[in-house]
Amino acid sequence: MVDRLARFLDHGWDKGWMPPPPVDPEELIRRGSKGFSEEDEFAGRSEADIADFRLRLERLSQAVEAEAQLNAVGRAFAYGLFTRAIQQRFALGALWKKQPELLQTKIAPPIIVVGQMRSGTTRIHRLLAADPAHSATRFCDSWHPVPEKPDFRPIRGTFKLFMARRLDPWIDTIHPFGAVRPDEELGWLASAFDHSAYEAQWRIPSYVAFSEARDAGPIYREFSRLLRTDAGQHGHGARPRILKVPQFAEDLPALLEQFPDARLVVSRRCSEETFRSSVSLVANQMVIQSDHVDLEWIEQEWRRKITLRQSRMETALTDFAGQVAVIDFDQLESDWEGAMHQLYGTLDMNLSAEALSAMRTEMRQSERGAHNSHAAQLDQFDHKP
Repeated sequence: MVDRLARFLDHGWDKGWMPPPPVDPEELIRRGSKGFSEEDEFAGRSEADIADFRLRLERLSQAVEAEAQLNAVGRAFAYGLFTRAIQQRFALGALWKKQPELLQTKIAPPIIVVGQMRSGTTRIHRLLAADPAHSATRFCDSWHPVPEKPDFRPIRGTFKLFMARRLDPWIDTIHPFGAVRPDEELGWLASAFDHSAYEAQWRIPSYVAFSEARDAGPIYREFSRLLRTDAGQHGHGARPRILKVPQFAEDLPALLEQFPDARLVVSRRCSEETFRSSVSLVANQMVIQSDHVDLEWIEQEWRRKITLRQSRMETALTDFAGQVAVIDFDQLESDWEGAMHQLYGTLDMNLSAEALSAMRTEMRQSERGAHNSHAAQLDQFDHKP
């Protein structure tokens, strides 16, 4: 289906039936902000945060043009991701202008799952989110954070996943998705142009280097605004939110600046296993959007990325004085109930019978999931002609 779609788009652009989607930052802003006022971007945000967003858009769009070598599908994806982020940013500002109290929503100290990509963070996150004493972010709310009445976001999330599965039949082997299932807040980071969502699907080394070296404070100030808005809309701010994105390992100081009273759960796994699984995930996403995917480059880049995240995470943990629980991936695989009992004890939390029952249900669903065949993907990529 990807090849057919790429041929259709290329043919339409060549024949002039439709123009290629632009990635010029000024044109993207013009299109994405259509229907909003200029003031909508400023509501609830500082000038520094607005400037950071604009600069990130400029640098990311330049990297896409100069480095990513996107095919027609990738270019259409890029345009959609850019304009969606801009539209959501203006829509959220318009909301905060009308309901500024959302930004003051009181929230319980969150529980943050920290670890490398493919190190067991999703399983830990889903198990903790199953506890009715906690709250979690729905997949549809991560990628569509503007509240709605009536709330059609689950429908849009379902359609988004339906189309994603048509384009990439392997998607559920990468990560167990569901429109209203608890999921990571990757969409919130992507909406502020953090590099993590984009480096996993495009080859954009100049933007990754720029973003890695840049202060992540504006990203996580927006993240905090989104969390409070989401909690205020759903009315569950009193329950600790279970937060999880692998990028947290890289940005822990900026995240903890927003949530200094958070409790941390650190997932650890053999680095070589994490590396191989990470490469599989990235290669799977890149091959859809570019016809020039270099597996050797992906391997080199993700060895560097894993090393960077590990170093930054360990430094941040050394400086953190709050509560930290550590879970080893092998322990989670062999005795997840024992691992959960240990985690709850370390963080001084009560593991209720109701929570344990919900976790067992989650594990039964997970064991039936397609993601258990994920390891086969990289071998298939290796053997492509």
